[in-house]
Amino acid sequence: MYLFTSEVVSPGHPDKCADIIADSIVDRLIIGDPKSRVASEVFVAGKHIVIGGEVTSKTRVTTEEYKKIVHDALVNIGYDGNPYFTKEECLHPEDVELQVLLNAQSPDINQGVDQEDGETGAGDQGIMFGYADIETQNFMPSAITYARVLMEKVYNFAKENPSKLGVDIKTQVTMDYGKKENFEKCQPQKIHTIVVSAPCVNTMDIVTVRKLIGELIDDAGLPSELYNKNDCIIHINPTGKYVSHSSLHDSGLTGRKLIVDSFGGYAPIGGGAQSSKDYTKVDRSGLYAARYIAKHIVAAGLAKKALVQISYAIGVARPTSVAVDTYGTVINGLDDDKLSTFVQESFPLTPNWITRKFNLDHPSKETFLYADVAARGQVGQSDYPWEKLDELEKFEALKQL
Repeated sequence: MYLFTSEVVSPGHPDKCADIIADSIVDRLIIGDPKSRVASEVFVAGKHIVIGGEVTSKTRVTTEEYKKIVHDALVNIGYDGNPYFTKEECLHPEDVELQVLLNAQSPDINQGVDQEDGETGAGDQGIMFGYADIETQNFMPSAITYARVLMEKVYNFAKENPSKLGVDIKTQVTMDYGKKENFEKCQPQKIHTIVVSAPCVNTMDIVTVRKLIGELIDDAGLPSELYNKNDCIIHINPTGKYVSHSSLHDSGLTGRKLIVDSFGGYAPIGGGAQSSKDYTKVDRSGLYAARYIAKHIVAAGLAKKALVQISYAIGVARPTSVAVDTYGTVINGLDDDKLSTFVQESFPLTPNWITRKFNLDHPSKETFLYADVAARGQVGQSDYPWEKLDELEKFEALKQL
């Protein structure tokens, strides 16, 4: 056998709470002023939430308004004062104590970002990686895809049934590829192991909880050709009964779930997180662009898998490098050198180009909200603008060269 594992956490996990709160702030500021510059971190520990970092925006937000942003984010996540969990077992929003430590962004950074010719320089230096493969319909790796499927199933049940489960949930899926060659060819053979940890109310016994979650796993829509519950190792709350949860029992910080947010360990990750940052920060926008390019390469049938690296220098618009690696799966007549050159010549990949392409300076309920992206993962959701396959013809034309 050849096994590979990915994990996912729900929006109720303290790290994700921090991400969602941070990006709720990003949404508020950019919706009010599309030129807002934001780099704010959130720390959640017990009943305390600390917001710190740099903000430059025409959107004015008072401390009371920040409290409302935090309160509304927690309620939307599922920390809404659930009476079935005591205030010792689970965070209740009315108990939160907020501290706001935000400063203005350094003008030394801004002078390189907003340039006189109208171009936007990268808000920071760094490297970003985008990845895609043929293992699932949305060109994402299988283990993280199915871990997300399970998380969403259990999390949605928990939100709809607060008298049974809490929202601080983790899932994990191990795929068996049979042998390394199948892994390299993106050919998973079966789901080998599933792990689900979800808090339950104190009145439920562990046998009942495991039966309930087992039924949710069976009903989650995992592909029948890969999932056979009689031939799959399943761990549900493996340490036993799990009641106390939320930040009262596990602190949270923005940017600690980069693997969960991206490709589940199937590909390298860049040097920085996405949540808490505005769109000029290439840690965010560069990831979206790299994923967009990688997905097009695979969807166009040019390779079975593709990794795209982009790098930037602070204050410089054009990338300092672009590299494509198809792990030897590229079709005949092409190679990674040609693909890298094609991408560099065909796509500017400047912050301005990425922003306009994906409308990153206009988050909305009708398009996307950064807080929703923080909750669901930065890539791999078909409704995100950077997941659209709108340049396939350009990539497919390479088959004729």
